[in-house]
Amino acid sequence: MEDFIRHLPKVELHLHIEGSLEPELMFELAERNNITLPYANVEEAREAYHFHNLQSFLDIYYQGANVLLTERDFFDLTWAYLMRCKADNVMHTEIFFDPQTHTGRGIAFDTAINGIYHALRQGEKELGITSQLIMCFLRHLSEEAAFETLEQAKPHLHRLVGVGLDSSELGHPPEKFARVFAEARALGLTTVAHAGEEGPASNIYDAIELLHVSRVDHGVQCTQDPALVELLAQTRMPLTVCPLSNIKLRVFDRMEDHNILSLLDKGLCVTVNSDDPAFFGGYMNDNFLALNRALSPSKEQLTQLTRNAIEAAFVDKDTRQSLHQKLDDFSANHGVH
Repeated sequence: MEDFIRHLPKVELHLHIEGSLEPELMFELAERNNITLPYANVEEAREAYHFHNLQSFLDIYYQGANVLLTERDFFDLTWAYLMRCKADNVMHTEIFFDPQTHTGRGIAFDTAINGIYHALRQGEKELGITSQLIMCFLRHLSEEAAFETLEQAKPHLHRLVGVGLDSSELGHPPEKFARVFAEARALGLTTVAHAGEEGPASNIYDAIELLHVSRVDHGVQCTQDPALVELLAQTRMPLTVCPLSNIKLRVFDRMEDHNILSLLDKGLCVTVNSDDPAFFGGYMNDNFLALNRALSPSKEQLTQLTRNAIEAAFVDKDTRQSLHQKLDDFSANHGVH
């Protein structure tokens, strides 16, 4: 089954590019940019990646982002992630970036998006990995700051497929950003939002009703409300679930307790993603392998998780058809019914 998982074609829909910064690259960029890190070496930095909750994770996450200064830095960060995609048989990825993490330290919006975007285009050309880019607003910052970021994004709308909402969910409900999301939709952008990870099921309802999201990022707390679970199944509202992240941030105590397969069996459009893989214990293969060890999914269930991700991807008809064909070919060759 592990061999099956490694070769299974995959689609990733919930990946924070800043959260793919491995300690080795962090040190490399710090040296290039003459930045002194608060760690003696790579091992000490890796040790610091062991945190206890969402806030302590965010503290180290923002610390690491300080090494990203130039377009080349953002390119190298994104390219390193794409090489992981290639190794894990990820056919298509839709990545988040947090411009406010960078503009807040004096890095131009253009610098970040140019580096990321050029790496994604090169990844399509050289690695055959298709991609989309989603700009996230940091929800612990103000609505005004989100509007400023949307203004900065306007020259780059052709490079963005949508906007998202991330950072600390508790105390920052979806309604705080209803107006800026309405403005983003008016500009032709699709919307997604983190909801129902550390926050309650009501945040999932509000993300759908107030922000008009096309996907819910995380969403695992939907089980607090059986009526919501039924609604999500009926509407096929995608949930971009991140198993290893959920364990690391204590959303579930053990992978054996994770609800992804029970939600799958109820007909929900759940998908597997790596979130912040440098911090949470691994990339796409690692997440699928962890589910396999703890929950013993069938080949049909594993294949359905990719099928759901293809269904939920923000791609045109031809790209979707091509992704389905690759999965169908794999399924036929591996006896999946």
